[in-house]
Amino acid sequence: MPQFLRKRSTCIALTATSGLLAATLGFFAWQSFYPVQAASGWDVQVLHRDVAKAASLLPQADGSLLVSRELDDGHGSILKITATGDRVVVVDNLSKPDGMVAAQGGWVFSQEGGQAPVSLARNGQVTHLFDGESVQGLWNDGDHLYAIEDRKGNGRLMRYDWASGQLDVLRSGLTETEGLTRCNDGRLLYTEKANGKVRALSDDGQDPVVVDGLRNPTFLFCDQRGLWVSEDNTHRARLLLIDADGVQHTMLTFLKAPQSIVADGKGGYLLAEGGRNRVLHLTPPLTRDTAQRD
Repeated sequence: MPQFLRKRSTCIALTATSGLLAATLGFFAWQSFYPVQAASGWDVQVLHRDVAKAASLLPQADGSLLVSRELDDGHGSILKITATGDRVVVVDNLSKPDGMVAAQGGWVFSQEGGQAPVSLARNGQVTHLFDGESVQGLWNDGDHLYAIEDRKGNGRLMRYDWASGQLDVLRSGLTETEGLTRCNDGRLLYTEKANGKVRALSDDGQDPVVVDGLRNPTFLFCDQRGLWVSEDNTHRARLLLIDADGVQHTMLTFLKAPQSIVADGKGGYLLAEGGRNRVLHLTPPLTRDTAQRD
């Protein structure tokens, strides 16, 4: 092949490679920065920014918000954001603090960073309740505290008795079980992230699948609208709502690693978007219209 043709072929190859690289980088940038989209009629706004690895949310009676910052190796913490926007670290030196739930006049938190205690924070004191490994989801029903481990093949679903301090293992051998919640019909639900399923704890031990075909489901939340499910994907993640008829509604899209969703106490919802280090506020149409009139 003549030299000028070899040079031309090399130039074409380099141009094609550069174009492909630019397109690939552009695609990933688009996925990372494309704004979150809400379902028709709903509104989404950024409530708090610069909350590193925001994971679990727990609104407080005084208008403040507790946020777990899911950093590993003792760098994690639980942050209190006051109603005026001030920020105070209330518990630090944690390894991937994840789940939080109100309990016993305080709140319980878990740590997903390996062997670590599940603890009760109350009146400025932290009390060790029991040990777990990679505990993520928590649920408190008043008499019992439920906790679930995010492990591969050896995870457990546990129940802690507040009166006696006894810890019972209800399930073992679980894989990537993360979210945990109880719905209005009494069912205790948990996620299987890798399998894309939500199961219901059952007396016969079979734990039927109640939702399937999800993409990395993580946190769960039940209320009068139905079952809320966040999908822990790095790109184009969704917040889903499954109504009483089993119909799946996509409430938010283009999220990045969303975590827990909770009610804001005013008809709306708060969502931790850990992949973008922020907390979002999701508002339904009626609530937003009422707020504007007021």
